[in-house]
Amino acid sequence: MATPFWYNLLLACIKPIYRWKIKQRAATDALYQQECLERFGPFQPVQNRHALWFHAVSVGETNAAQPLIEHYLKLGYPVLVTNTTKTGQTRAKSLFLKQPYLNLCQVVYLPVDQIDLLKQFFAQYQPRLLALVETELWPNLINQAKQHQIPVMLLNARLSEKSAKGYAKVAGLTRAMLSKMDRVLAQDQATQQRYIELGMAAKKTEVVGNIKFDISAPVHFMQQAEQLKRHWQLQDRQIMILASTHAPEEQQLLETICEDLKNNPSLLCIVVPRHPERFEEVFQLCQKLDLTTQRRSLAQSIQPDTQVYLADSMGELWLWYALSQVCFVGGSLNEPGGGHNILEPMAVDVPTVIGPRYFNFQNIVDECVAAQAIEVASDAEQVVSAFRHYLYNDQAATKMTAQAQQVLARNQGSLQRHIAVIDQYLEPQATKA
Repeated sequence: MATPFWYNLLLACIKPIYRWKIKQRAATDALYQQECLERFGPFQPVQNRHALWFHAVSVGETNAAQPLIEHYLKLGYPVLVTNTTKTGQTRAKSLFLKQPYLNLCQVVYLPVDQIDLLKQFFAQYQPRLLALVETELWPNLINQAKQHQIPVMLLNARLSEKSAKGYAKVAGLTRAMLSKMDRVLAQDQATQQRYIELGMAAKKTEVVGNIKFDISAPVHFMQQAEQLKRHWQLQDRQIMILASTHAPEEQQLLETICEDLKNNPSLLCIVVPRHPERFEEVFQLCQKLDLTTQRRSLAQSIQPDTQVYLADSMGELWLWYALSQVCFVGGSLNEPGGGHNILEPMAVDVPTVIGPRYFNFQNIVDECVAAQAIEVASDAEQVVSAFRHYLYNDQAATKMTAQAQQVLARNQGSLQRHIAVIDQYLEPQATKA
């Protein structure tokens, strides 16, 4: 059954606006043209047909899918990765477009959800299955996959109460879309139940846990962190990190901790804004606050008098976590917020503080709060107060990180459960690339 006329008309109406937004954010005309080709066609030449297609919206979803994608690449399966955001695609390319995966993996933007574009895309790439990661569902995308007899599954699925209400407002469209999906692998029972209430057949859903718990720090980043500690003489510095921050979080937090930084020469703040287009804005904020600042993008090192280190690079967050002694994970003080992945700093034993708006990670945070494995602060002042507490109280820091390790340990195993389900759709006798 085709998607409703009103839906396709709406897409046609907003398409020129979407093009304009792409042009506004493109750094160069060449990048604008490249993105338009990938989103609106004609599409890039196919590297491998019959690939396993993983769609990950942005950075968080790409990171979640990383161990799954690497598992199948190591087995020799060709993989196609699509993203919706620029930051997501940058992350995917940094992870997978390298040896030994160069001939097996292709990374492109997801085409706009229009029927003619998707027909062309499916005919050109001929994927073997479509695995959507966490949340993003597109009616025409799923409909075309069904028409091409390609299995569609939602991996590491999460659905907040707010998002479920949004899907319920277009109940007919949602129900038809879900009826065409083969599996929903939910992080938790609440997500599973919400999908069932929206029209997903219960027998096609199961709770397999959150793949993000199957996490381990990349060895090369841990080694690099140890090298930088020596080269930059950081052994005696007290280092905090503001990670994945949004406006106005940097301003609120840096203004609050500014006097600490100026009065304590051993204190250092690493700032990692979530979006690269804000790097310069955050640097100017540091200048305005008269904080001595070095920048990663200029290959500058941390000096003895450095107060703020602006990590204006992509794909190095593990490195900055490994250098830190306490962290704030952003997207949780701002409006509307939603939060970002708290499990990465927990995995490297960094006491973790977030703001009150973490609905994207509700169940994870709730479990961590119950186990006293994380601290939730109501505002910037409370974040900074928590920083002081954990920087100057080794016993409190050690207690929190030990409890965090217990939470991580008891939630692991989702990766293998995902693999077991995906393997059901891969005929063992099929030829690999």
